[in-house]
Amino acid sequence: MDAPVVRRADPRALSYIVDHLKPGTTIERRIKVSNKSSQRRFFELYAAEAKIKNNRFEFSPGRTPNELSGWVSVNPATLSLKPGDKALARVKVTIPRSASTGERYAVIWAQNKDTTDSTHNVGVVSRVGIRMYLDVGEGGEPPSAFRIQALLAHRTKAGIPIVTARVRNTGGRALDLKGKLDLADGPGGLRAGPFYVEPGTTLLPGKVGTVSTNLDPKLPDGPWKATLKLESGMVREQVSATLKFPPNGSTWTADLGDITKPATWYAGGAALLAAAGAGAFAMKRRKAARSRE
Repeated sequence: MDAPVVRRADPRALSYIVDHLKPGTTIERRIKVSNKSSQRRFFELYAAEAKIKNNRFEFSPGRTPNELSGWVSVNPATLSLKPGDKALARVKVTIPRSASTGERYAVIWAQNKDTTDSTHNVGVVSRVGIRMYLDVGEGGEPPSAFRIQALLAHRTKAGIPIVTARVRNTGGRALDLKGKLDLADGPGGLRAGPFYVEPGTTLLPGKVGTVSTNLDPKLPDGPWKATLKLESGMVREQVSATLKFPPNGSTWTADLGDITKPATWYAGGAALLAAAGAGAFAMKRRKAARSRE
């Protein structure tokens, strides 16, 4: 809940560390670590490498470093929590004055290890993290924007209908795409949806990627009026087009002339905090004062 003032309505900034900073700037964020297991846990807190590859946000094993992780410190670096306990840690990011322009990626991790002993011969490492998207440069932040370029309807050989959209990142920041598809004006006036797109597509500036959603195999072929709404943080776009599902194993592409003029807008109002959580513990951001040098 400690997003920059200009991002307080941005769901991404309330879940991740997303910011644009000038060289020589220092910021601090607070995170909360919760032990949701039934036994005491020891956690290591640290920053490590992340990158965007093949339109996916990927993180590296262990403590693999990169430039951004080298600018980050976490205090305390370790925590010991009883079942149900929670504790705060402070993340400090210091941008060198010599830092070059560009966006960097990393993850703040909370890691717990179950080591081997006389009764357990396999060790387990569990960790959850908070992504970092940090852009460095003088002046204002590069804009975030994208365009939905095409809609395709496909049926697999097994008869499963899939709708896929081709999307281009037309802005200057990486984007995490999510959204939903609604179908209307189908055979006999049928409506269907919403169907949510598969998460996980992250686009670098200038890159083209796809998002898709699997539908019910019993869905009639159509034609349908398909309305797709996508968003990344406060940037959203919506298109509508006529779709018809083809025979099994083939693809039908919407006529681009049938796609209505895209509606792009910026979301406003309050946003809910999305807390990352898995296994025995969870992390989430917490409100904190922001300091700059």
